[in-house]
Amino acid sequence: MASSAIVVDRVSLCFAEKVLFKDLSFTVEQGSCTCLLGPSGCGKSTLLKLISGATFSQQFVSHYSGTVWCSGGDAKGGKTAWMAQEDLLLPWMDVLNNVLLGAKLRGRVTADLRKKAALLINQAGLGDSLHELPATLSGGMRQRVALLRTLMEDRQILLMDEPFSALDALTRIRLQDLSARLTRGATVLLVTHDPMEALRMANHIIVLQGDPARVATSIPLQGDPPRAADDREIVERYPMLLELLMSGVEE
Repeated sequence: MASSAIVVDRVSLCFAEKVLFKDLSFTVEQGSCTCLLGPSGCGKSTLLKLISGATFSQQFVSHYSGTVWCSGGDAKGGKTAWMAQEDLLLPWMDVLNNVLLGAKLRGRVTADLRKKAALLINQAGLGDSLHELPATLSGGMRQRVALLRTLMEDRQILLMDEPFSALDALTRIRLQDLSARLTRGATVLLVTHDPMEALRMANHIIVLQGDPARVATSIPLQGDPPRAADDREIVERYPMLLELLMSGVEE
């Protein structure tokens, strides 16, 4: 039996009068990709922040209890990487140096690492923008840079908040393939609003529903991701499961 890399145990969280979670519990298996779905506002991004070790202002949090445990420690500990919805690119650095940011901060940029980063940038379709500044890039291009920066960290645990949401269909599939290849063997917890993306990328799908949010559905999937060539194949292969997941996201 696989061991747990992330444990959320009876977590309750209130912002002022809003009860976001009440006794929420689930686990993420080590070495798996788990996708977290649910309707907008159910707390998916907040949950990812809790796992990353981010803190919330006590001015807004009226109650917090329970335990969140991550085998990689928090995002400051060197074993966990967190990709937020915002790209958080440094405006004075070009694409290459933004992708290399983690290594630069640690003073560990090498010629080989630069070659690896340049290769990934090219594979992501950004080879012509290697030395462009973020202000010159589209939203989808900026998201690709943020994703590559996260993948370059080569961490044991990756927390990713809608990493493909701003991409067109063909680029999204290319980046999903690249991410699945580079994160194989790592533990990935990926927040998405797209059931087809979850069916393509995940070993396990968790759907949050309700107010306060609870685990309404927990679905293990067979085979290593990515498990389909495109969205059409997902629709043909998982029609009933897709319908179930869509109903959970649109609650």
